[in-house]
Amino acid sequence: MDNALRHLQEKVYEANMALVRHGLVVLTWGNASEIDRELGICGIKPSGVPYEELRPEHIVLVDMEGKVVEGDLRPSSDTPTHLVLYQQFSGIGGIVHTHSRYATAWAQAMRPLPCFGTTHADVFYGAVPCTRPLTEEEISGDYERHTGLVIVETFQNLGIDPLHVPAVLVAQHAPFVWGENAAKAVETAVTLEEVAAIALWTQVAQEAWQKLSPVSQALLDKHFWRKHGEGAYYGQG
Repeated sequence: MDNALRHLQEKVYEANMALVRHGLVVLTWGNASEIDRELGICGIKPSGVPYEELRPEHIVLVDMEGKVVEGDLRPSSDTPTHLVLYQQFSGIGGIVHTHSRYATAWAQAMRPLPCFGTTHADVFYGAVPCTRPLTEEEISGDYERHTGLVIVETFQNLGIDPLHVPAVLVAQHAPFVWGENAAKAVETAVTLEEVAAIALWTQVAQEAWQKLSPVSQALLDKHFWRKHGEGAYYGQG
């Protein structure tokens, strides 16, 4: 095998294993890919192979039409989605798809992920969009390809640069993220999951503040000074 292709397999393997280390995947729910645009070849995780059994040589290499050019295993069932994104978003070089808990919750709620603070703004230039649901015809047809097409449609309709917002929530499904290579896409997936969690708890905190009253001054005084005051009596000291 050409050294460039072997190196591509190794990079895609490392990206997939990084998803496990970061806790973004369970069982076989996820995949990472990277494209060598000069060769027109994409490396992607094989379908349904447990991560603990995955090896660099298992990474499947496909051309831009999805034809396997290297490997004995079937590529990920999400391969058509990845290929649509590579074809339509020319500036990206790596893609990650997970069903990570918090980002998937936003996708299942069919809500964009708002930018509530600087942690989000450091990576995503505004809200991470959520697609429309796929139609029955799209689901029953070339489902994975239509998933890619509805992502592209979402960015076009909203006028979002995919390099400025390198992630999307597929309605009632899960997130896809991307970057200049697979390793960068993994980093973005980690960030997306973290800001999805922070955003959820931000909303919980805001709602709680509107409904709950702070502890009374009397109760605050009692509990603080019984440990820290001159007449403290908590403990054995």
